[in-house]
Amino acid sequence: MSARGNLFIVSAPSGAGKSSLISALLKDQPADMQVSVSHTTRQPRPGEVHGQHYHFVSVDEFKVLIEQGAFFEWAEVFGNFYGTSRLVIEQTLAQGIDVFLDIDWQGAQQVKTLMPEAIGIFILPPSRRELEQRLTGRGQDSDEVIAGRMAQAVSEMSHYHEYDFIIINDDFDTALADMRAIIRSQRLTGASQIHAHSGMLNDLLAE
Repeated sequence: MSARGNLFIVSAPSGAGKSSLISALLKDQPADMQVSVSHTTRQPRPGEVHGQHYHFVSVDEFKVLIEQGAFFEWAEVFGNFYGTSRLVIEQTLAQGIDVFLDIDWQGAQQVKTLMPEAIGIFILPPSRRELEQRLTGRGQDSDEVIAGRMAQAVSEMSHYHEYDFIIINDDFDTALADMRAIIRSQRLTGASQIHAHSGMLNDLLAE
């Protein structure tokens, strides 16, 4: 009997390296981990594929889904709506697959209310200067957009204390090792091991 998957909430300010860390994890263990594919009302960026990166829907479609209670969590970020399907998350966890929710603190609070056992991980940059350099180095956004993202980052980072684990992404390999350690520790909790090895445990204690 496989253990139920763990739900990991991963949040970070833009530029902290969250997406890169999650991608590296999935590259190593793609069979038992996956990122939840959110619904969003924003326009696709170059290279993004519907159903793979996001489920792209209109604002009206999104509001209908809200009324239907279809979302595990949803939030408005930078003028666009984002939401996570409740049904897909539950089905995936039941298969013993760990799911990563790449969401902000607003969504994290909603998820924690509905599923307190979800594990929150917050990723921080080593300094504000480093964060600004990373955002500028992308070369994708204007100075005005970068300034707005820096202001948003400060607001986002003020919620770090609401999470179970904090990772400082100064050195990428070290941060990745920290994430692997968190995931491994959750798979070795008493509840997970009892569920996964109930038969073996019963045999060990049999008279």
